[in-house]
Amino acid sequence: MEPLKDIKQTVILKAPIQEVWKTVSTSEGISSWFMPNDFKPQVGHEFHLQSPFGPSPCKVLEVDEPNKISFSWDTDGWVVSFLLKELDEKTEFTLIHGGWQSPETILPKPNQKSAVIHDQMAKGWVGIVNERLPRGVEE
Repeated sequence: MEPLKDIKQTVILKAPIQEVWKTVSTSEGISSWFMPNDFKPQVGHEFHLQSPFGPSPCKVLEVDEPNKISFSWDTDGWVVSFLLKELDEKTEFTLIHGGWQSPETILPKPNQKSAVIHDQMAKGWVGIVNERLPRGVEE
């Protein structure tokens, strides 16, 4: 069975790229719009996101300042990437949440089918990227 498609969410932020970078590449910045964490922008750094299901182990996979950060999230093969693109005084921010399994695969922590969690997370990312991130950056 085919794996589920990546979740992709893009927003244009009214802030210069360096400002957005600070908000998506520091522990304090990420806590302001996503989840509490002990992130450091260093490849190989292991950290935890404090998710509703408890602490999720993560690992930084890529840091390309100020354009991209990728990290593995939890133990189900997920990879989350933050992509930044400069647009004059604004910044295009794209979130990609990939590494999904087939729709029927049961994910152990939530004990739900991958398709159910994918749907919930796709909806969740809309609010996080379109509402919480702009508040974190623009205020």
